[in-house]
Amino acid sequence: MNFTRWSARLPGTQRRAAARTGRGSVPAARGEYEQRPDPDPDPEPVTDVPALEDLSLREILGGLPALVALLYGPEHRVAYVNDAYATAFGPRPLGATAAASCPELAELGLFPLLDQVLRSGKPRTVKSRKVQVRGRQKEQAKEQAKEHGKEQPAREQPARGQTSKGQTSKGQTSKAQGREHAEGGAQEGSYTVTCTPVDCQGSGGVLVFAADVTDHAEAADRLRTSERGHRRTAVTLQRSLLPQELEQPDDLRVAATYQPGGEDAAVGGDWYDVITLGAGRTALVIGDVMGRGVRAAAVMGQLRTAVRAYARLDLPPHEVLQLLDGLAAEIDASQIATCVYAVHDPNEGRLVYASAGHLPILVRAEDGSVQRAADPTGPPLGTGGWLHSSGSIPLPPGSTAVLYTDGLVERRGEDIDEGVASLERALSGAKGSPQVVCDRLIRSQGVTADHDDDVAVLVLQHPSRTGPDAELFHNAALDLLGGIEAAPRARAFAMGVLASWRFPVELRDLGVLATSELVANSLQHGTPPMRLRLRRTDRRLIIEVTDGDDHLPRRRRAEPADEAGRGISIVATIASSWGSRRTPGGGKAVWCEFALPH
Repeated sequence: MNFTRWSARLPGTQRRAAARTGRGSVPAARGEYEQRPDPDPDPEPVTDVPALEDLSLREILGGLPALVALLYGPEHRVAYVNDAYATAFGPRPLGATAAASCPELAELGLFPLLDQVLRSGKPRTVKSRKVQVRGRQKEQAKEQAKEHGKEQPAREQPARGQTSKGQTSKGQTSKAQGREHAEGGAQEGSYTVTCTPVDCQGSGGVLVFAADVTDHAEAADRLRTSERGHRRTAVTLQRSLLPQELEQPDDLRVAATYQPGGEDAAVGGDWYDVITLGAGRTALVIGDVMGRGVRAAAVMGQLRTAVRAYARLDLPPHEVLQLLDGLAAEIDASQIATCVYAVHDPNEGRLVYASAGHLPILVRAEDGSVQRAADPTGPPLGTGGWLHSSGSIPLPPGSTAVLYTDGLVERRGEDIDEGVASLERALSGAKGSPQVVCDRLIRSQGVTADHDDDVAVLVLQHPSRTGPDAELFHNAALDLLGGIEAAPRARAFAMGVLASWRFPVELRDLGVLATSELVANSLQHGTPPMRLRLRRTDRRLIIEVTDGDDHLPRRRRAEPADEAGRGISIVATIASSWGSRRTPGGGKAVWCEFALPH
């Protein structure tokens, strides 16, 4: 093939006459000089600037730092490779097929692309493909040129159909290249390759132009490695701040699942918790910090800790959210969080809840029907200026409630109500233990390891008990009417109930003593209506007295001469735990618990 004749046909190298005289642009070796006004009205004619057709295309391509190869024909035979190409992959015999002599093209995955370019006549580009090279060709070419002071051997290409100097066969060529890779220390390089169709002496050809982007690829790899490290840190922090083991209330069965987003998704601030409040009551909470990374996880940890502290005050749900709202604004005004805080009381069979911008609780009845918790729902935490309020939803025996974050139901291009409706349909058919329900809901919503958002799900079941299991759960209540005569009636009632529940004598005596002190305290400091409630579970005995006065008792040290002030101290001494809270309708409840013997 006549290389000079082919060079005149390359796109962008059409022959043109250089302007030798007068004003105008003058073609140069690598472009055209910029046209500028000549202050001399009679300039000297320029006669020493070479015309474009006088330049050697072989020298231009040979000096490029990018890799250049010319292939022709349907078999993609090698017509030319420049110095940079030969430095990176070794000399290539002219006339040989690329499939036999250029394994690097196969490693780059270019052969299907070459066929496509020949058929369509349109250029194609692939970005940042990795391949084994003998070294970074640009630096090596400079060092070799400086050391030897002469042109690289790759410029002297033999005629088509012949092998390079010192190579007698394709097998010897491959062995020589293998030795060069072994001696030179082959390493991986990244290239962006453009394949352009050309007319090569009347037959179809492809010009392969490969730009070295190894530095950019390595920088991108380092960035991805750094991001993965930050993500692992955030995931570790997130998981460490979530409860390692959920508290299991007597009357509920609870399970939760947290799944971080995929590798391309930054870790968010999804969280959940289960908190036993005493007297058989349980607080359940789930929330989502609207942010990503370590900062969101840290804010989540602070909110979770604060919720546990506020829960110990045994406040109504809306008051807990009111406290959280102010705290969230103090932690970070730029971080907004949603949250649902709910309390289950086994004596009422309902979930009392308050929501700060969070998705509604779903409750599945025993017959499979699903109810969505209605308002009230306030704005997210951290916005301030809003008075939250509490609502309630029935949770009878046999029902299942689900609390979740938006990652479970939110999809791009889809209204979030459609996602909640899809979750309702999945919940209606979900049966089994709470953990089984968690897993089924996640699968039904298409959440995988590559999901684009964090997902947290909290499932609680109020089981319906029958047979021997039901005998372990009992309630008994007595309205305290009259004056001081209510105290002996309360003691007699407690003695009879505890005996019917077949408690040991020691536990019966302690229960009657605690009942006497709580009733006496209520008769002395409270107001009607008054009520005594006894409750047993499979793990504990709970004694609770309510009255109409909202002043909470506190434990204090009584002096030897004091006639009062010892009742709460006695209860705190003999019971496993005790506490008090204000009731929603006004008044208070004072309770104590005794752990049952195994």
